Amino acid sequence: MEAVVAILGLLFVLFVVAGVFAAVKAVQAAKRGVDRTVTQARRTVEDTGLRARQLALPGVVRELAQLRLTLRTSMRATQDVLRSGSPEGGSLGEAAGLFQRLSAHGHELDDDLKRLEREPDRATITACLPDLRARTERITHSAESLRWAVRDRARKFADDDLASLSDQIDVESGALRHWTRAEDAATADLPREPVQGRRSSTAGQPQEAGGGPAAGGPARAGAAGDDWGPASEDPPALTTRDPRTQPSYPWQKAPRTEGTTS
Repeated sequence: MEAVVAILGLLFVLFVVAGVFAAVKAVQAAKRGVDRTVTQARRTVEDTGLRARQLALPGVVRELAQLRLTLRTSMRATQDVLRSGSPEGGSLGEAAGLFQRLSAHGHELDDDLKRLEREPDRATITACLPDLRARTERITHSAESLRWAVRDRARKFADDDLASLSDQIDVESGALRHWTRAEDAATADLPREPVQGRRSSTAGQPQEAGGGPAAGGPARAGAAGDDWGPASEDPPALTTRDPRTQPSYPWQKAPRTEGTTS
């Protein structure tokens, strides 16, 4: 009885621990989802504000907003391409590491642009703009180069896979149409007809005046063309039938003899 109680208590503890673990995992997943949603909403609000300042505000503030928007758009597009291409294999690990280092410079530039947006001295902003443009162009160019390299790699893999798939489909299509090859081979191997063989055997024999073969022709033609039995040696002599030796039937008249008078 004590062993049963101990086993039940152990099972209860295990169930409690499993429940707590599942609850913690669920809370962490929910927190990550909330953080992701908040981050996306904040990015959307910031992008909308940058577009509004780019269209509404004149001067250096507009140019700062344009630089920030260009930088954020290029970096986000490269990040999305790397994330979508990462399941294909581990060969993008180095590219992802390079992008992380580039992202650090991008975040630093974005913070500098954001601070200059709150700068009241327009002359200071104007003096800093050439360097900010050069940094933005270098970062966006590096991001675009990495992004297009990943896209070209994915397209190359897709083309190779499509070519291999096309070859396999052609082989399978030929295997499914195997009867066409069998019919062609059977048509090519068909023997000539026996009639053609008999005609060729009698082509060089002399003809009589009536157009038929010469004497003994039928026997020789049959011997040359007949492949299913022995040829007859000599044709039997034609003799007249004796009426007295012919069998008689009830429905026939009796044959006439020489001594009978008509």
